[in-house]
Amino acid sequence: MTGYRLLNELVLVLDFGGQYKELIARTVRGLAVYSEIVPGGITAEEIYKLAPIGLILTGGPNSVLRTDSPKCDLGLFSLGIPILGICYGMQLMCYMQGGEVKHGSIGEYGRVAVTPSHPSELIGDAAEPFAALMSHRDAVTRLPEGYSVTAVTTACIAACEDATKKHYAVQFHPETKHTDGGREIIKRFLYDICGATGDYRLDDYIETQTDAIKGKVRNNQVILALSGGVDSSVCASMLSGAIQEQLTCIFIDHGFMRLNEADEIERIFSNRKLRFIRVNAQRRFLAKLKGVTDPEVKRKLVGQEFIRVFEEEAIKLGDIPFFAQGTIYPDIVESGGKYGAIIKSHHNVGGLPDNLSFIEVIEPLSGLFKDEVRALGMKLGLPSSLVHRQPFPGPGLSIRIMGEVTEERLGVLRSADAIVREEIDRLRRKPDQYFAVLTDTRSVGIKGDDRTYDYVIAVRAVATDDFMTCDYAQLSHKVLGRISARITGELPSACRVVYDITSKPPATVEWE
Repeated sequence: MTGYRLLNELVLVLDFGGQYKELIARTVRGLAVYSEIVPGGITAEEIYKLAPIGLILTGGPNSVLRTDSPKCDLGLFSLGIPILGICYGMQLMCYMQGGEVKHGSIGEYGRVAVTPSHPSELIGDAAEPFAALMSHRDAVTRLPEGYSVTAVTTACIAACEDATKKHYAVQFHPETKHTDGGREIIKRFLYDICGATGDYRLDDYIETQTDAIKGKVRNNQVILALSGGVDSSVCASMLSGAIQEQLTCIFIDHGFMRLNEADEIERIFSNRKLRFIRVNAQRRFLAKLKGVTDPEVKRKLVGQEFIRVFEEEAIKLGDIPFFAQGTIYPDIVESGGKYGAIIKSHHNVGGLPDNLSFIEVIEPLSGLFKDEVRALGMKLGLPSSLVHRQPFPGPGLSIRIMGEVTEERLGVLRSADAIVREEIDRLRRKPDQYFAVLTDTRSVGIKGDDRTYDYVIAVRAVATDDFMTCDYAQLSHKVLGRISARITGELPSACRVVYDITSKPPATVEWE
């Protein structure tokens, strides 16, 4: 638990390793009910003590038929708490209560037509088929005693329930925008079945975290890793409001920022009511990544070097026992859990070395999703231009360069990225994130009368509500043509531009 629960209403999201668990939790919060993600193996006794109004069992990458697959405490089905099982969660509910699950020869992936077969408080009274996101091969073939089928597809039982026990399950993913009416399904579970009143607000978050920070830090000093991004900026604002002159914000310029961004960060924060220190460490980080091509190694090395620099700065400043950073919930979730596969490591999670010299790490935003962090930033009075800036990875352009990072390659990508952002910024309706990638491919081209063999630049632009899933942005050919002409015309070492038309899943937003 994150430690933030001012309210009586709580929904627990039990984690079985599925990629959408954080999206489920965010959807619940977006419906004004507080949610927390907990391990799927949490005991019934622990659940009882937390007194949630509902439980949601998430999807997962495993098969319930495997002996080593994650299971839940059988006792939670006897607590009298409403339960919603999603995908793996449905199979687990049925399997553990005497139903049957079989490994299908054909799976269902993508949007599938689901047909309601019986009126349901969860699904609703509509009888017309609707499209829902499916991602499974195993399927429930026999229900536990007391359960009934409420929806089907041509291949499986798509939903079932025991309304007497308030146990409900769906094989599809209602938390994603790819399921028609999915948000309404979750809303009905929360309000009609769990009896929620909707008392979750961010208004009390600042006060709660301020008290927690003061209680933890007392009269000690804190160093904050200030990148100038949304997360660290909101973190700085919250900390400065809580401890004021006890906070020192250190901006490490690792040399992997976007064009002119480091200077912009210094301009914004050097005039604020906090102690701002800029450390120019470009050559140091570049040397650290010399010869490195693996993206996970890059992330770890950049993260470790960040901490080393902060340790050195702490020594210069005296006894600084606390280290703060703007870690948010998706950072932790995507860095892997007990049952989940590691999608990618974040420099402020996976890169922390074992011999960290600070007494404790302070992460006041670690229980919040990105949109909640932005809303909090506005409440704290930060400028909208900063609060709503695009996400940018901690290791910066180093992981938008495929292969080795060199000063020359950084220069090419930095210029290409600036062109991409300049051209897309001119649009009235912009994608949610857009940037350039320097691929590790060179291509034959012609410039003037000369044959060239130069870099291929990839352009990535996505539209998303939550960054857990996204669709590629359908930019016009006119815009793409302008970007391509500028990159190949203004950068002597770039001869070809490609556009990424892959959504998430199966891809991620970043290339590395």
